[in-house]
Amino acid sequence: MRKSLLTTAISTVLLGSLAFSVQASTEPQGMYSADDILDADVFFTDGSGEEIGEVEDILFDDDMRISALVIESGSVLGLGGREIVVGTDYFTLETHREGDGDTEHRIMLNASSEEVESFPTYDRDWWEQTKENARDAWQTTKEGAQSAWQTTREAVDADE
Repeated sequence: MRKSLLTTAISTVLLGSLAFSVQASTEPQGMYSADDILDADVFFTDGSGEEIGEVEDILFDDDMRISALVIESGSVLGLGGREIVVGTDYFTLETHREGDGDTEHRIMLNASSEEVESFPTYDRDWWEQTKENARDAWQTTKEGAQSAWQTTREAVDADE
């Protein structure tokens, strides 16, 4: 159930406004499935052909826009890897049509090895801190909007 809801949400987001750019060797397909993007291989864009890992999860903000990917990197047979959070500024989606007509999706990461090492680890601490930051940002925005409204109201009342 969770996977089908996730697939529907991701498909809707990808149809509405793709939060990362799409590069294709053939015509863009116009619709992208979360199932195709989840588990997609991730490579460095530097031309080395080095594989970093695969897409483990897709993270959304409150407006259902993609805000980051979770990449499982450095694992061997599913063991010993690290899940990192990669913001949308660092990746693109490549779509290739294979000879048999299947479509392959790859994530291309525009970052150095050093940058990848500095990306945050996707864990409970990261998740809780990110939620707290979002709540703080909302509170600040809410207070700023109330202040602007109050200032405008006071100015109008003074003119009467």
